[in-house]
Amino acid sequence: MDTHHLLISGSIDTEVILPDIAYMRTYIANVCFVGDPVSGHWMLVDTGVATCGDDIKKYADARFGRPPIHILLTHGHFDHVGNVIALADYWDVPIYAHKNELPFLTGQQDYPPGDSTVGGGIMAVVAPMYPHKAIDLQNRIHPLPADGIIPEMDEWRYILTPGHTPGHISLLRDRDKVLIAGDAFITVKQESALAVMQQEKEIHGPPTYFTPDWDTAKDSIVRLAKLPIALAITGHGVPMSGEELTEGLQLLAQNFDSQAIPEQGRYVNEKE
Repeated sequence: MDTHHLLISGSIDTEVILPDIAYMRTYIANVCFVGDPVSGHWMLVDTGVATCGDDIKKYADARFGRPPIHILLTHGHFDHVGNVIALADYWDVPIYAHKNELPFLTGQQDYPPGDSTVGGGIMAVVAPMYPHKAIDLQNRIHPLPADGIIPEMDEWRYILTPGHTPGHISLLRDRDKVLIAGDAFITVKQESALAVMQQEKEIHGPPTYFTPDWDTAKDSIVRLAKLPIALAITGHGVPMSGEELTEGLQLLAQNFDSQAIPEQGRYVNEKE
């Protein structure tokens, strides 16, 4: 079954958020193009759903005219690494991820399977069909420095935000308080196909069907909610900013147990 096209078609949309940040929605997941189009110094954050590689290449080549310095992965779930091998080979560039994510990116360990019992919509129901096996990026993949530095991107730092996966990271630029959150939190109810198709904007915790460690996910949200974030681009949904973002993230942190954690589920029950 082609899960990439199971529910959503024709959803390749790109928007420039700031002069040096654009994002593309690849069916159900976003990728970010971060860097100055004039200098051509840029990085790609995540690589979206498989079959969207040509769209990413065409947009990047038109916007920057040269390869990225590297590809940076917030984590290794299928909808964030769907084109990583093809793009890294096409541009001949390295790939970076947190060291805790490397077992899933070097063929050593599979992710837990998707949980269809969390409820909330058809996207959750079909979650067990989503790919969850490890991929092997071989000598392309490198661990990020332990001190939060992102190589060759001086204004940006990463924050370890595990829970959704062990090595999940979010990216922060302190000068303008821009956050690329990955799936630490998202701005759409990802379990609902209708919400995803319509891109209904509201803050949610990480996708429930693919989050196995809720205690750690909560800790990550509490940490992010303490930061002065002006704009957030998430792995699913549309960008959010201002008071809507600040209040929504605070409420999510305060009410995480009732707002983010499903009432039932394979990984909720394992916790109990």
